[in-house]
Amino acid sequence: MNPKTSAIVKELVAEGNVEELQKYFGSRMEFGTAGLRAAMGAGISHMNDLTIIQTTQGFCRYLEKNFSDLKNRGVVIGFDARAHLSSGGSSKRFARLAANTFISQGVPVYLFSDVTPTPFVPYTVTHLKLCAGIMVTASHNPKQDNGYKVYWENGAQIISPHDKGISQAIEENKEPWPQAWDDKQIDSSALLHDPYATINKEYFKDIQKQCFHRNINKETNLKFVHTSVHGVGHKFVQLAFKAFDLRPPFAVPEQKDPDPEFPTVKYPNPEEGKGVLTLSFALAEKDGAKIILANDPDADRLAVAEKQESGEWKVFSGNELGALLGWWIFTCWKKQNRDACAIKDVYMLSSTVSSKILRAIALKEGFHFEETLTGFKWMGNRAKQLMDQGKAVLFAFEEAIGYMCCPAVLDKDGVSAAVITAEMASFLATRNLSLSQQLKAVYDEYGFHITKASYFICHDPKVIQQLFDNLRNYDGKDTYPKSCGRFKVSGIRDLTTGYDSSQPDLKAILPTSKSSQMITFTFANGGVATMRTSGTEPKIKYYSELCAPPGNSDVEQLKKELDELVSALEKHFFQPEKNNLQRKTE
Repeated sequence: MNPKTSAIVKELVAEGNVEELQKYFGSRMEFGTAGLRAAMGAGISHMNDLTIIQTTQGFCRYLEKNFSDLKNRGVVIGFDARAHLSSGGSSKRFARLAANTFISQGVPVYLFSDVTPTPFVPYTVTHLKLCAGIMVTASHNPKQDNGYKVYWENGAQIISPHDKGISQAIEENKEPWPQAWDDKQIDSSALLHDPYATINKEYFKDIQKQCFHRNINKETNLKFVHTSVHGVGHKFVQLAFKAFDLRPPFAVPEQKDPDPEFPTVKYPNPEEGKGVLTLSFALAEKDGAKIILANDPDADRLAVAEKQESGEWKVFSGNELGALLGWWIFTCWKKQNRDACAIKDVYMLSSTVSSKILRAIALKEGFHFEETLTGFKWMGNRAKQLMDQGKAVLFAFEEAIGYMCCPAVLDKDGVSAAVITAEMASFLATRNLSLSQQLKAVYDEYGFHITKASYFICHDPKVIQQLFDNLRNYDGKDTYPKSCGRFKVSGIRDLTTGYDSSQPDLKAILPTSKSSQMITFTFANGGVATMRTSGTEPKIKYYSELCAPPGNSDVEQLKKELDELVSALEKHFFQPEKNNLQRKTE
C-alpha cells in the first residue's frame, strides 16, 4: 500500500474528522468516456495507487471479455510528468501500477520508459495493432489533478457503452489482486516492452506525409517561439521541426522542461489566453520571432499567436486556427490530387460547438463535412468508420484548440499541428502574407464566421440542473424560450432530452446523453448559441457564432451583433447574479 495516503487517512480517523473522511470516501470517482479526472490524494474520490489499481483491474477484466487475443496483442501505457508530493502520487507511478496489473494477468504491456505526448498512445495502439491504450494525464488541469484516459483498439477514445462496461467491471474488481502494489516485479518480466525508441522513429516518419513544402521550410527566415508550459512537448516539437526540415523554434527556457509545479503560470492551459503566453511574448520580442506556438502540458492541444503590423500580438481562437488549418490541408490535398472524382471521398469533421467554417469551405469546394458531438472521442471514432469505408478524412478540429491533422493519430495532436502550422506560415511568408491576412482571405472567400465562447464556474450541481430545467420550462411547462432579449429564437436542439424543433419528428439526429446538459439555440438573425456543462471541470460553457454568406464584409457590424446576442444570453439564460455564477477571469 501507499504509506503517504494511508497516513493521511489514519490521521483523519484519529482526529475523528468525519467531514474530511466523507469527502475522501463519500463517493467513488465516476469512470466515464473521458476515463477518470480528479485531484490526487487519499480515498476513493481521488486519484491514488488504490483507485488506479481498482480501475485497471476492472479495465483488464473488461478487455479479457472483449478480446480473445488480448494476451497476444496487449496494451500500451503512457504518462505525463505530473506528481503530487503530499500523497506520493505521480503519473509515472500510476502507469507502472497499471502495467503491473495487466502483466500479473499475462497481458503484454508496452509501457513508455519516459514521458510522451498524449497522441503517442493512440498512435501506438494503431501502429502496433494493440487492444487498448491508457494515458495517465490530466492534460491542462490544475497541478493537483491527474487523469486516466482510455483508447479502444480502433485508436480512438472510448465511447458508450464501453464506459458503462468498464465502470461495472471496476465495481466487481475492487479488492486488489495479490502483488498489486509491487510494481518492481514488472522490470524483470518478459511481458514488459518499451515502445519509446520505435514509436519516436515511426511517428515522425508518419507525420512527414503531411509535409508538402520541404524546400520552403529549408529556406524560410521566419522565426518561431515554442512553449510546452512545463509539460512534455518540448523535445517532440523540436523533433517534428527537424522532420519537416525547419529550423528548430526558440524554446521558452523557464517552461521547456517538465515541472509538475507549473511554477510560472496560474493555470497550465494555453486556452486561457495571454496570461500563459507572457514569457513567450518576451522571448519572441527578444529573438525577433513573429509566431508563437504553445502546447498544453500533455501536448495534445495547440495555441498560436502572431505579431501584427501594429506591434500587438493576436492570439488565434481555436475556431480561427481551425479555419486556417482546414483551408491549408485542403489546399495541399488539392495540389496532390488532380483527379476531380477523388473529392467525393474527402471528409472533414468538427464538433457541434465549433465554428461551421469547414461546412462553408466544403460546400464551395465539393468535399464532405460532418458534425459530431463535442469531444475528439466522437470525431476519432467517426473518422475511423469513414476511413474503414475507404474515405479520406483530411482534418478534424474542435474550438478547444484541438486539431487532428494527420490520419495516423485519431485524436487531437498538438505536435503535428504545431509543425504543420509552421509550414503553413513559412509558405504564406513567401507570398508576403501573414496568418491573420490569410484568415481574412479565407473569410472573404467562404463567408465570415464570427465566434465568441466563454464559461461560468459553478460548483453546485443543483444550481446547474435548475438553470437548465428553467430553460426547458421557460414559458410554462415543457416550453423553451421563444426569444432572448430582442433576439427571436427560431430553433432549439436539446441533446440532453433528444428534442430538435427542426426535425419533422422533433427528434435529434445526433446521439443524446441524459448525463450531461446541452442545448443549442438558433436565432432568426443567423446566430447560433450552445450552452453545455463540461465533463471534466465545474463549468457551464457557451459557444456562439454568426455566419455571414460570402460578400458580407461588414465585420464590425457582425461583431457588434454577436456581442449583443451574447450579452442577452448571459443576462436572460444564465442569470449569473441570481444563480451566483462566477465569470471566467483573464
